[in-house]
Amino acid sequence: MWKDFKKFALKGNVIDLAVAVIIGGAFGKIVTSLVNDIIMPPLGLILGKVDFSEFYINLSSNTYKSLTEAKAAGAPTINYGMFLNNIIQFLIVAFSIFIVIKQLDRFKKKEEKAETEKECPYCFTKINIKAVRCPNCTSVLEDYQNELD
Repeated sequence: MWKDFKKFALKGNVIDLAVAVIIGGAFGKIVTSLVNDIIMPPLGLILGKVDFSEFYINLSSNTYKSLTEAKAAGAPTINYGMFLNNIIQFLIVAFSIFIVIKQLDRFKKKEEKAETEKECPYCFTKINIKAVRCPNCTSVLEDYQNELD
């Protein structure tokens, strides 16, 4: 059982997943800081010096000046300002992942194109991988000749 677990844990996919989780956690902190420290303050200033993280609905009968004060008193609140911040964070992460996947797809398409061509061993020009005769030097290609023999 220990050998099977060791084999599983040291597989490339598991290690890649662990690295992705660690980098994803760090990326999440960067996005959180970007939203809370860079995007939301100017947006709040444009909208009249508003701090979105302080938007809440007080569900108790008491009145509180801020969300911090309501939380300190243990009052039930609906924190829709924090929810807005989290939506913005999600959109930034989703857009970032979209950009990364688009770039990976672009590289994958180049690899697929390279697999559709081969080099003629006689004149060294690139030809279609399915060709049995070179269109440039008209040589019969080895792969096809081996099939005939």
